[in-house]
Amino acid sequence: MLEKQTTVDLLEVIENGCVQVRTKTAILEDGKEINSAFHRHVVSPGDDYNAEDARVQAICAAVHTDEVIAAYKAAQIKEQI
Repeated sequence: MLEKQTTVDLLEVIENGCVQVRTKTAILEDGKEINSAFHRHVVSPGDDYNAEDARVQAICAAVHTDEVIAAYKAAQIKEQI
């Protein structure tokens, strides 16, 4: 029996407050992994993270303070100049 299993398997908080999320999609046959693939995405300070995994939401809620969001936005503006 084949089964597809998707899990958030790695979370990293970068110095600027961005949260890097790695998702693993595994294909299991009779409970044994026969293949897997990874996908990464970033949740930046100020992004809407309500659709994220519960652990990602908890980390973003703790890390994305008003001060971190303001500093991130200011750095983005400075970078564009």
